[in-house]
Amino acid sequence: MSRHSAGPPGRDEQGARGRSYQDPPTKPRRKRVVLADSRAPVTRLRTVIELEEQTSYGEELIRQLIRAQLRTAVRFWLGTIGFFLALPALFFFLPQLSQINFVGVRLPWLVLGLLPFPLLFGVGYWYNVVAEGQERDFVAMVEK
Repeated sequence: MSRHSAGPPGRDEQGARGRSYQDPPTKPRRKRVVLADSRAPVTRLRTVIELEEQTSYGEELIRQLIRAQLRTAVRFWLGTIGFFLALPALFFFLPQLSQINFVGVRLPWLVLGLLPFPLLFGVGYWYNVVAEGQERDFVAMVEK
């Protein structure tokens, strides 16, 4: 009788050298790998393909996103420039504001010297939040 067909060696399941008999390790189950989710909507896949292949429709979608972000940037820029141009005009037309002193420094110097930094930081942060929101809306539209 061959060694493989005889079963485990001996009744006490001990081999010739006194080791206990163990079943051979089982192979792990095979996993199915899928490249794309077949349940995804066709329109979503079509839009993603349009963007990836840079077709005219995909380019138009990207162009719309860039235009929206450019409009937002121009609005923020105009608002900020308008504010900074209005400050000297305010001090010119209301000279009593120019006479106010804080710690020996006149108000126009404080406002024009210190206000731009936190204001520009705030405008930049606000623009970033708005632009990211536009990008999230774009991604949500593409994934619909």
